[in-house]
Amino acid sequence: MEAWDEAEKALNNALKKEKIDFEIDKGEGVFYGPKVDIKLEDALGKLWQGPTIQVDFNEPEKFDVTYVGEDGKEHRAIMIHRTVLGSLERFFGCLIEHYGGKFPFWLAPVQIKIITVTEKHEKYAKDVQKELEENKIRASIDNSNESLSKRIRSAELEKVPYIVVVGDKEEKEQNLSVRTRGKKDLEKLPIDTFVKKIIAE
Repeated sequence: MEAWDEAEKALNNALKKEKIDFEIDKGEGVFYGPKVDIKLEDALGKLWQGPTIQVDFNEPEKFDVTYVGEDGKEHRAIMIHRTVLGSLERFFGCLIEHYGGKFPFWLAPVQIKIITVTEKHEKYAKDVQKELEENKIRASIDNSNESLSKRIRSAELEKVPYIVVVGDKEEKEQNLSVRTRGKKDLEKLPIDTFVKKIIAE
């Protein structure tokens, strides 16, 4: 089909123009028309189809979609499909494997876990949470009945980017004991300094 060959040529030229490395997958069976597939490599080195840009001759034919060209005549339209992530479940599966659950700060569902030393520090924890959320930072509080060490361990296993511990000293000095994921040392930071650090990150 002449239009198919023209579409393949156009896709090739577009990739070359953008200086994108590509290879032609000759064995790939496609029904609608030629396409550009972006492959995602998982943690085991297996490739999965991700974003796709596909020229579609089938749907315009099926629904009799035409347009009037510069020559004043009707021409069959050609549709271009674009899927940004491919299968959403597959995309997130690859993403979780790629990061091993250690999402970068901007992507982590819970960015900061605030842990109270005792239940009397809950009000201060809520003030800290409010300050963070006002700056569009996702934070949750753990004031459960588990021991402090167990709650810290639980947050570490959840791979939360930052753990913030608040107790008498922190409340009195209006600061936070901050632990960065993967580090054992606690850093004392005033709330506003911590917020600025997070926003910069």
